Amino acid sequence: MSGIVVIKCGGSTLAELTDEFFHSVVRLKQEGKHPIIVHGGGPDINQMLETLAIKSEFVGGLRKTTSDVLETVEMVLCGRVNKKLVKRTQDGHGLAVGLAGCDANLLMVKPVDIKKLGFVGEPVAVNTELILTLIDQDLIPVIAPIGVDEFGTHFNVNADTAAGAIAEALGASELIFVTDVDGILKDGLALESVTDVEVHRLIETGVIYGGMIPKVKAALKSLKGSLPFVRIVNGKQAVFAVGEGLKGTKITKQTTAESVS
Repeated sequence: MSGIVVIKCGGSTLAELTDEFFHSVVRLKQEGKHPIIVHGGGPDINQMLETLAIKSEFVGGLRKTTSDVLETVEMVLCGRVNKKLVKRTQDGHGLAVGLAGCDANLLMVKPVDIKKLGFVGEPVAVNTELILTLIDQDLIPVIAPIGVDEFGTHFNVNADTAAGAIAEALGASELIFVTDVDGILKDGLALESVTDVEVHRLIETGVIYGGMIPKVKAALKSLKGSLPFVRIVNGKQAVFAVGEGLKGTKITKQTTAESVS
């Protein structure tokens, strides 16, 4: 199916998303495209962990997930955050359905590193049939990144990684990361466009660091398929329209000719 647009909404941006943002997502649907929202929820998770006095730490930009942390992450992502996004999408006059990656084995995963990260999963398969069925019913899927392995164990999945895997599996025409910055920043300014090769250099030199690393790695992985480019945009400014560009950083594949030069 062509025209699939995967929109990953970062947890740090959710409170900043405007009504017009959700109206514009619905307009994409009305104009023949097929938006899918994948979301995080970091600030809400942090707040709940603090309330419950559960310790949490990050390793390489990923949240180390003990069983207690996982239970809290599921509660917040699949409950409060997911349903709030469903409501806001429907307030924008669309029909949305909220689900988690563990529903109907939507997002099958394997552990990244149990010893180092606990219950953090890496996507290995996506139930595309389920998503396409929802799209055929004129629904906008809103997906919380909780995956499941072959034994039925639930895992916390980085939302950027989940969005990239879903976009790749569906052959999406667009993948957009909605975040709280204007794009990939260098010397305080957003880079308009970078290639995959340049992204690797920016990681090596420390220009890209922390939570931006999983984001760009998910972008690079998804670019191995047919996806022409990935965008990283600021949620405060993001409004979608068919045929119109978004501000932010565009990540593209470097051609062979560029690689030689």
